[in-house]
Amino acid sequence: MTSLGVLLLASEGESSFFKFIVGGGVIGYLIIALSVAAVALVVVHAAMIRRVAILPPDSIRAVRGMLAARQIEAAAAFCADPVNDSFFCRVLGPGLVRYLRSPFGAFEMKDALRESGEEQVSRLYRSTDGLATIGTVAPLLGLLGTVQGMIGAFDTVATSAVGDSDYYARLASSISVALITTFQGLVVAIPCVAVYSWLRNRIDSFAAEAGALMDDMVLLVDAPVVPPTRAPERGA
Repeated sequence: MTSLGVLLLASEGESSFFKFIVGGGVIGYLIIALSVAAVALVVVHAAMIRRVAILPPDSIRAVRGMLAARQIEAAAAFCADPVNDSFFCRVLGPGLVRYLRSPFGAFEMKDALRESGEEQVSRLYRSTDGLATIGTVAPLLGLLGTVQGMIGAFDTVATSAVGDSDYYARLASSISVALITTFQGLVVAIPCVAVYSWLRNRIDSFAAEAGALMDDMVLLVDAPVVPPTRAPERGA
């Protein structure tokens, strides 16, 4: 194949790709805007829903050491400090505060941990709703573009004679718009739905891990205080 043939094939490929981008008309541009928003949401959630962000090891070690030393007030202050803000601290903090304020101790702490845990998991779920919305709206916009293109195609059939010079061009253009918007909507929706399911599974996994971790924290808080052993006096 000559270099001219290669250039022609490359230009045809570029024009076909460009047609898929801009050939959907106004509705196609809306779908492209949704795709840009979806990419931004994926980047944000990929950075936010990570083990190191939800269950930071440094915070867990620090709080575990405080609770083992019976420094419950210090642990509660650590969790309330905005510098240490994380899923772990937002769940454990209210439980420690309830433990300090309630005469029922660990029982109230467990209730507070369950309530704050459910609230924080729901908060993470709600943060991913944007991707679910895009995954739902994008194919609907593609369907709207399909209907618009088919209306244009039938209008061409109704108002033009078969022998007109631009009859087939107009008909093909309307059908092309109908198919391109459907293609664009599916291309945007399928990755959004897949990433949305992946993020929800990660949230469930981290929530289960956090639940087991909170049980360990309750055991540390509720552990009996062992008095220091006294060395026997010499000569006794």
